[in-house]
Amino acid sequence: MIDIRKWILAVICPPAAILDREVGTIMLVGLLTALFWVPGVVAALFLLIQQQIQRRQPQV
Repeated sequence: MIDIRKWILAVICPPAAILDREVGTIMLVGLLTALFWVPGVVAALFLLIQQQIQRRQPQV
């Protein structure tokens, strides 16, 4: 299920949207956001989409 709060956070403050990930991932998105806002948003949205795809795949 889509968590609309995470999607909104990914646009407003990308590192806050992926706080459930590893520290290195959060730092990378934070760095991308600090350099220029758009790459941070793209990275956060990519990670959220990847997380949704993994949730939908059946566990084998």
